[in-house]
Amino acid sequence: MAGSASDRRTRLTVLVALAANLVIAAAKTVGGLASGSPALLSEAAHSVADSLNEVFLLAALRRSRRPADARHPFGYGKERFFWALLAAVGIFVMGGCFSFYQGLSALRRGDHESPEGYTAGLIVLGVALVSEGTSLARALHQARREKPGALDPALRTVIAEDSTAVLGVALAMAGMVLHLTTGSVVWEAAASLGIGLLLVYVAFRLGRDARDQLIGEAVDPELRDDLAGFLTRQGEIDNVAELLTMRLGMDSVLVAARIDLAPGIDSERVEEVSMRIREAMADRWPQADQVFLDITNAPPRTGR
Repeated sequence: MAGSASDRRTRLTVLVALAANLVIAAAKTVGGLASGSPALLSEAAHSVADSLNEVFLLAALRRSRRPADARHPFGYGKERFFWALLAAVGIFVMGGCFSFYQGLSALRRGDHESPEGYTAGLIVLGVALVSEGTSLARALHQARREKPGALDPALRTVIAEDSTAVLGVALAMAGMVLHLTTGSVVWEAAASLGIGLLLVYVAFRLGRDARDQLIGEAVDPELRDDLAGFLTRQGEIDNVAELLTMRLGMDSVLVAARIDLAPGIDSERVEEVSMRIREAMADRWPQADQVFLDITNAPPRTGR
């Protein structure tokens, strides 16, 4: 239930970001074509990339909630990580590469634009700054409500996109103002290249995180220590020989432990003990919905 409520909040945050980016992308494109500003066109490509990525994130939220089946017995939770990886690729290809292209093209052309077109472009960027800042504020507000170490990759991507958008708009505005002031397009080309570098860096960070989660990432050390401590405190357990964990989704964790039972426990009680421990772990950590215990009997202790 908590996961569903969190999903609804994340979906609303993504929808807010998508609506803002669609409007901003249209305005930046019109302003960029009218003024010929490479920095403004770079920002238009950035907003188009963000809009496409938010469509990816909405697909991730929907598809990751499908129930487990015979083909995917552990469910579809990792769909979120896959779509987050696609979003990172989209930021790199559509945003970063186009920004580099605009910056290098401006340097080759050496354009000198009229102040009239740039005034409209700066107004568009001012509106975009307010809109992106509002979307970022909402995403950060939701992030503060989430559990530490368990931030939804969709929400993480929105925060990264909106933070980059705010910085990108600031760079574009600075480049346009310096272009108008000095008459040199170098400033605006530098702004476009800076936007491209920023997008490539963000895409790399998001892609690396998604890759780690797709490969199979362990839970955070604090949760692992809690799980190990819980097992160690059970009277029937003599020793926790090995504990492996892996995140299967936002609210699904696989726990595999090899444990030695205390001496003297009858073989008939092994299943009972195993069931009790699994149920106790599920009650305490609902996300630990896949618990596997490899149980062995510890040898009797002998005195020396």
